[in-house]
Parts: sequence; structure tokens; C-alpha cells
Amino acid sequence: MLKLIVLTDLHMVPRGTRIIGLDPYRRLASGIRHIATHHADADAVIVLGDLAHRGDVASYRRLVPLLRRLPQPVHLMLGNHDDRSSFRRVFPAVPLDPSGYAQQVIDLAGYRLVLLDTLDAPADGRPGSAAGRLCAMRRAWLDAALASAGRRRVLLFMHHPPGPTGFSGMDAVRLADGEDVFRLLHRYGNVAHIFAGHIHRTINGTWHGMPFSMFKSPVHQQPMAFASASASLSVDEPAAYGIVLAGEHGVVVHTDDYEISGPWLKRHCRGEVHRRSLSADDGGCRTDEQGARRRTSEAP
Repeated sequence: MLKLIVLTDLHMVPRGTRIIGLDPYRRLASGIRHIATHHADADAVIVLGDLAHRGDVASYRRLVPLLRRLPQPVHLMLGNHDDRSSFRRVFPAVPLDPSGYAQQVIDLAGYRLVLLDTLDAPADGRPGSAAGRLCAMRRAWLDAALASAGRRRVLLFMHHPPGPTGFSGMDAVRLADGEDVFRLLHRYGNVAHIFAGHIHRTINGTWHGMPFSMFKSPVHQQPMAFASASASLSVDEPAAYGIVLAGEHGVVVHTDDYEISGPWLKRHCRGEVHRRSLSADDGGCRTDEQGARRRTSEAP
């Protein structure tokens, strides 16, 4: 069973800066601590872009020691808030495709993970729009990645959603050439699931018959204002990340509002990690009834 953690829209800022009164560093540090404690068995962490709020070097550098606290490989992607040049200065080891875009293929546990670069900017230039784009060169790379997947099912990761979500303002800045991408995906029919960020909301559904999942940010979230034309609305709601389980029979996607679940897990789960369901017998998570029995049996 493949287990992935998905983070998106980190929006890191320089020291002393906040977003709607929230500290992105503190919120992300709490999430990373939660992942390292409860999901150390995950195979990888995928970060879907918008790493830095203003795409500045200082903010990218603040991310480095935080991400090093994670026990599994971390794969970074770009979003519309990112700047290629600043990103490359701080993360020079992130793989690039032959055209210089931050795209890569990772084969794990019978699946092919395809990470796309939807930042609307040339490989050597600055962002041009908040909307996403997958230019002809990047689509050609995706074509080759899908064609060479063999028997592996594909998990497709991108920052900008290629289809609508119902939020008028955010849909105006989704992936501009999403329909071209869907035509390409249907040519092969091997995509098991699409994952995206950008919206700062937990959303699940299907686009053109393909299942997709989106996740909230560790920082600020999109309010449920479907009719608003603004793409800049933010609200203070609990931080979250996604958990993806992919196996022989399909893909299961969870989301964890870790600022809510963290205190309960600390009390009841003792920070232990297991791949299968946990019980009182193995010292892991337990129901309140099981816990009460254990406390009674252990009482002097």
C-alpha cells in the first residue's frame, strides 16, 4: 500500500510577517510535527506549490529547516505565488524536465506519480498570471510520462485545478488550458486520480469522469463564497493536509484538520504509527470504551 502526505499552499513569509493575522511558519511547523509523529510511515510528502507567499528568497530559506524535520522524501512543486529564480536559488536539487520546468516522474509501489509545473511563466521568467498554464512543451512532457507508464496507474499532481470548483473568483484563475489537458489524459486512460491545490478548500469530485481531490492550506482558507468574483478571499479556519492511500484496488483520500485532531491523538494514540487499524492490544489508538477499560484495569 502506497501512503502519501499532500501539503499545499504553504504561503511562507519572512520572519515577523503574518497573513490575516496568522503565522504561516507556526502553522506549518505544527503540521510537520503532526505528520512526523503520526505518519512517519508515509512513503513521501508531495507539496503542491505556493511555497512562498511572495516568492522571495528569505521565505524559501525559512522552509528549508522545517521540511528537513520530515522523515520521508519531500517533493516540491510550484504555484502562482512562487518565483522560479528565487526557488531555484534555495532548492537547486529539485528535478527539472528537459525544458527547465519543475516537473518529475516518481514510480512507487506500482503507481506512477506525475508532478506538473502549472506556473504561468517561462522556465527562465517571472509569473505572468495567477491562473495556471501547461504550455505545449509541458504537455509534450506529460504525454511522454503517460505513454511510458506501462501497467502503472498514474496519480497526477498539479497546483492549479484543471476543472471548475464552483468558486467563481477562483475558477477564473484555474488552469487556463485545462480542456487541452483533459483531452490528453483521455488519450491514455491511465490516470487513477488527480490532486490539486490553489483553492484552499477540501473538495472532491469528478472532472470528465476522472476523480479528483483538493486540500486546504496549513494557513488561511477560502470561505464558502461561491458567487464572489474575488480570488483573494481568506478566512481563519483549521489547518489541514491530505493523506493518500493507493493500493491494488484503488485510491482512498483523507484530509486531516490537524489543529483539531492533534490534541485527541496526543491523548489517545501515544504518537505511535501503524499501517493497519490500531487497537488497545498493540498500544496504539483506542476507542473511549477501550481506553476506559484499560484505565480501570491499570488502576491500583
